[in-house]
Amino acid sequence: MRPLALLLAPLALVAADKPNIILILADDLGGRDLACFGSKYHETPNLDRLAARGVRLTQAYAASPLCSPTRSSILTGQYPARTGITAPVCHLPTVQLEKSLGKNENGKVRVLVADSVTRLKPDYHTLAEALKASGYATAHFGKWHLGHNLKAGDAYEPRDQGFDQDWPHTPKAPGPGGGYLAPWQFIADPAIKDDAGRHVDERMADEAGKFIRASKGRPFFVNFWLFSVHSPWNARKDYIEHFKQKTDPANPQKNPLYAAMVKSLDDSVGRLLKHLDDSGEADNTLIVFWSDNGGYAYPPKKTDPDGYAEIPATSNLPYRSGKASLYEGGTREPGIVVWPGKVKAGATADFLMQSVDLYPTLLRAGGATGKPDQKVDGLDQTDALLGGASPRDRVFCHFPHGNATRDSVMDGFYAGSSVRKGDWKLLRFYGRNEDGSDELELYDLKNDLGERRNLAKEQPAVAQELNGLIDGFLKDTEAVIPKANPNFGKAAPKAPAKKKALAPDDLPGGWKNRAGKAAVIEGALHIESKGADSFIGVGAGTYAGKAKLSFKIRAPQAGEGRIVLLGAAGGPEILSVPYRTSGEAVWQTITVDLEAKQTSGILRLYLPAGSAAVDLDDIVLTPHLGPDRRWEF
Repeated sequence: MRPLALLLAPLALVAADKPNIILILADDLGGRDLACFGSKYHETPNLDRLAARGVRLTQAYAASPLCSPTRSSILTGQYPARTGITAPVCHLPTVQLEKSLGKNENGKVRVLVADSVTRLKPDYHTLAEALKASGYATAHFGKWHLGHNLKAGDAYEPRDQGFDQDWPHTPKAPGPGGGYLAPWQFIADPAIKDDAGRHVDERMADEAGKFIRASKGRPFFVNFWLFSVHSPWNARKDYIEHFKQKTDPANPQKNPLYAAMVKSLDDSVGRLLKHLDDSGEADNTLIVFWSDNGGYAYPPKKTDPDGYAEIPATSNLPYRSGKASLYEGGTREPGIVVWPGKVKAGATADFLMQSVDLYPTLLRAGGATGKPDQKVDGLDQTDALLGGASPRDRVFCHFPHGNATRDSVMDGFYAGSSVRKGDWKLLRFYGRNEDGSDELELYDLKNDLGERRNLAKEQPAVAQELNGLIDGFLKDTEAVIPKANPNFGKAAPKAPAKKKALAPDDLPGGWKNRAGKAAVIEGALHIESKGADSFIGVGAGTYAGKAKLSFKIRAPQAGEGRIVLLGAAGGPEILSVPYRTSGEAVWQTITVDLEAKQTSGILRLYLPAGSAAVDLDDIVLTPHLGPDRRWEF
């Protein structure tokens, strides 16, 4: 028998020349949310100390202004335009593996946008798979949102994509539904319990610490993807009270609840770093901190505890707008890289780096290789991190989603593409001009970081050059390109029907509005919420027995609504069934089973809590007896 020391020797040699890697990814954290990146309100001492141990990247970008596309870019090294994951829809049950342009034959929408892929295909050689092949122990902790398995043979979850471990294994959760504080409603594993009020990211740090200790003698890759600071808007009350005392009305960052969420994020990172230090592996560990998209610079509308719903969660100023926007606030991130003995401590760097670059950079650090037949869009930034030149002189973003309605709520949430080269940035918004042509916006970020002065007409040569770069990028990535709907406004005319004048609270199809302002925009009902009791109602007239209601909804916030049946207007509820929205501002089809024990006269659709406004379309009621009833707007 060979001595144990000889059996372990190869592992020791592997560990000696390869750094451990910890990749910390925040969810929805803005470019100005950390104290070390300029916040005068939020408190982030642990991340500030982390930045002091390495380099602070002042021009770090996400590949997309929404989460799943950026996450896919990190694991594959490919732009979302290439993978086809261009929207955060990977929690949906529909499995769509090929990118395509959405269809709209009835002329309701002005611009046809992409149908996003809903799973990270197992064909990709992921960052985890490459590092695992190079001798690393691999583990994923936290949010995934790149696909979940529905049947035997599916392979879309972390353990299918190169990770040895996955905690708390919530692959279909777009966020911590029900709240961050234990008991955790969004975690399916009944064995995962903790003291009431404990933050899930804090517990996650302890689980990562166990993995680090168990990997002694072997290099490890910890993929630490925080749930924070995505909705729901939920935080420790003592932290909220602390920030209430230091709120300055003149500071654009002034939401105590969000500040408390950021503090819990920082606590969790600090706890993870403490485990690393205690393990004795800190000096041989490369740490990356990033965020998947810009901060949520809009009012949350629903908070726990109440009282903070009308205060914008954060401000990304001087960057324009935030999450879901093609402007700087949607993709500019707080980037930190620590590599003891390699990266200069306390440094600041202003070279361009994008989330897609993490794949080749971390592969090189770990002595790993990708697959020759897998195109890599990212650039190896190792030399730049060590003080040399960066290979990147431009960043692209392709976001083929959004419309005028979404743009009115979230500035820049309109189907488009952008390129930054040097200090110039061009945005192309598809089909937004009155004649259906693309609208161009050109900004000089050196002198106009807030993107307020459009120079497209004053600098046509620059605009033309950058627009050509976008053309080349779209061709190279085989991107799905939004286009003006040739059928817009050409819906077949319906026979005129006699109808009475509508009262101010009436909606098309006989629906009554008991929410906020409403309008039909591009063939969908856009309706504002007035709070938890906002609903629309209609005469249903369904018999006792099994019925079903399906509808399409687009909501900018995750939240729970409900479908209610009443015997008659003003009467008691016969049945109340909840439904949930993903909160990623993309169309979802919700189906609710309704099984009433008596005839109902009224159907109410309560809007999801937390959303300032939603879009509704294609509402179909399938009763126990009789034909379907359909409402289109």
